Amino acid sequence: MLYFDSNLVENYTSNSQKVRVMSEIWTEENIFCPHCGSAIKNLENNKKVSDFLCENCRENFEQKASKTEFKNKVISWEYFTLIERIQSDTKPHFFFLHYFEQNYQVNNFFVIPKYFFIPEIIEKRKPLSETAKRAGWTGANILFSKIPDIAKIFYIENWDIKEKNDVLKKWEKTNFFKEVKQIKSKWWILDIMNIIDSLGKKEFTLEEVYAFENDLKILHPENNNIKPKIRQQLQFLRDKWYLEFVSGGNYRLI
Repeated sequence: MLYFDSNLVENYTSNSQKVRVMSEIWTEENIFCPHCGSAIKNLENNKKVSDFLCENCRENFEQKASKTEFKNKVISWEYFTLIERIQSDTKPHFFFLHYFEQNYQVNNFFVIPKYFFIPEIIEKRKPLSETAKRAGWTGANILFSKIPDIAKIFYIENWDIKEKNDVLKKWEKTNFFKEVKQIKSKWWILDIMNIIDSLGKKEFTLEEVYAFENDLKILHPENNNIKPKIRQQLQFLRDKWYLEFVSGGNYRLI
């Protein structure tokens, strides 16, 4: 399961084309829809608006395959196209596949639900110079450091293949976030979730989150009531069973 089939691309000369063909066929054969568990279909390149479609629940997915690990900042698609895409009603969920170039082995494969993609996690890169072949083309970086751990749902992590039920349960656990419609509200919730992740422990205190007050003020300069806002977001996350209130300003991740 963990290897691309290189026999599929013997007649290709472009390495990028080889990887695209092998990785998309691999995904169609090995990956299921995280929403309903059904098989997904690879769409025709000349007709697609995304890479894959679940014919059962109609969720669609776009894939990025890379020989470089997906860490804090990841080079992505064209900036304006990506921004338009994540703000549209038809935006896809995103698959990320990391492979080893030497033997085309899949090391990591995970999905990020579309509702976690907001403009604030996309960084605009410098446009290509006038002398470049694609002069003016503007790339984008996805700021993975701004995406909370709960949103990175692994099928394969460091060669470890996850159980199907675990993937489906983790996907279901993110459903609360799609209920948040306003971008500004999503941004605040993501910031608090990332702060909690940065603490690196199951239980934490309100005071530990308050310690990031100045950082949040820089991110949200229009807000002059940071601590009440922190408490509001923690209350929201408690109501959505992301965390629980233990006692006296102590919280625990669920």
